[in-house]
Amino acid sequence: MAGFGKSLKVLRCLTFATGLVECLCFAGAVFGWASLVFVLKTDGYFSSLCVNTTTVNATQVLDCSEQDEQFSLIFTIASFMNNFMTLPNGFLFDRFGTTVARLFGIFLYTLGTLMVAFSTAALSNLLFPALSFVAVGGILFLITNMQVGNLFGSHRSTIITLYNGAFDSSSALFLVIKLLHEAGISLRSSFLFLSACSFIHLLRTFFLLPRGHIPYTVPDHYTYGVTCGKSNSLSLEQTTANANTQMTTEETPFNKEPVKQEKSFRECVMSRFFVWHLVWLSVMQLRHYLFIGTLNPMLQRLTAGEPSLVSQYTNAFAITQLCGVLCAPWNGLIMDRHKGKPRAAGESEQEADLRASGLSLFLTALQCLLFSVCASTPYLSLQYLTFILQVLNRSFLYGGNAAFVSVAFPSCHFGKLYGLVMALSAVFSLLQYACFAVVKGPLDGDPLYVNIALTLISLLAFIHPLSVFLHCRSLASQRAINASS
Repeated sequence: MAGFGKSLKVLRCLTFATGLVECLCFAGAVFGWASLVFVLKTDGYFSSLCVNTTTVNATQVLDCSEQDEQFSLIFTIASFMNNFMTLPNGFLFDRFGTTVARLFGIFLYTLGTLMVAFSTAALSNLLFPALSFVAVGGILFLITNMQVGNLFGSHRSTIITLYNGAFDSSSALFLVIKLLHEAGISLRSSFLFLSACSFIHLLRTFFLLPRGHIPYTVPDHYTYGVTCGKSNSLSLEQTTANANTQMTTEETPFNKEPVKQEKSFRECVMSRFFVWHLVWLSVMQLRHYLFIGTLNPMLQRLTAGEPSLVSQYTNAFAITQLCGVLCAPWNGLIMDRHKGKPRAAGESEQEADLRASGLSLFLTALQCLLFSVCASTPYLSLQYLTFILQVLNRSFLYGGNAAFVSVAFPSCHFGKLYGLVMALSAVFSLLQYACFAVVKGPLDGDPLYVNIALTLISLLAFIHPLSVFLHCRSLASQRAINASS
């Protein structure tokens, strides 16, 4: 039995490590768009949209604003699909399990990388579906990996946020492709290699992940993967029974007794927590998407079009994205800091989790405010600080989003609720293209007023942590009244 326990521990550690590598190297590559745009411009994608214009000084300049608009539109659609398709993907994951969801994600990711590989300047429009496929396939990698946190009990939130940080850091993949391109490796070769890596994703799917779901809390001697012996495996019937139990009793890993009836999916969606969490995510996500989608034109403006400076700052931005995997666990530690400590009399595990999440939500909103202020300041050297704040905030934002959904709502609805909040926030994020159009049109390329407006809108994110704080204080007051009566 000791040998079985040791092999089970090795299996879980291997699952965790390979999942981290998968998220770090592949899942969120689409958010390194600024680096890829530099390569695509070098290879002449959409170059036919650049036209010669005459300035007020009667000098001829090359106007590539239409080219920039096409690149911005590609990223807008891809980032929208990344979030919006999380809703059907969440239902797919909840209904059919890990294997089916991952096979679908691998198919989309591979198709997208192959389309980029075989695209050319003459076939620039292939980038529209290609980047969307890469985005949707990547988010499925993340969704199916986040459940690995269930295997590690008291470190659950830390691992969920770590995976989300790795997802953010994977945007540096396109920086690697940019550097390889500058060293003489073609765009086609790089993306063909990414397509071939799908074989690794398939191996993980069949050998290191369950066919269904990893339950929370994990039953004793729970095993998964085709390498596990039948005698030690948790049967499908047991897993189903466990899932059904979760739907009718509150999940309390330290207190096993049933506490109350779980909320229905509809009740969760109509709750105050869900509404304000959606606002919290949407306003900050819009700020990030507009920044990433317009980074190249912004650097062109601040550097007066100097290619070496644009490349230098683009590389600096991409390198900072690697730090996402280092920043995200701090958010998880903030949310898990009460684990193992004695709780107040009558306080449930979920209430303790909610109380811990309030600080995380507040810090994330504060980071976004500081990031937005720096991004709105048209001073080139300050953008180094902007890049640091951006990656720190993104790491806290998406890790905190997933962790809060897992804490505030029943786990049987996690895939659907996570998908719904991402899908609705994606609809809101479509405003980024309208903002880009306003900057390019009425504002003549100067984004200052749009940046100020987005900074003011980001203040709405502070309502959510305040709502959580007031809720927890109300519960604590109710417990005190009940204890004294």
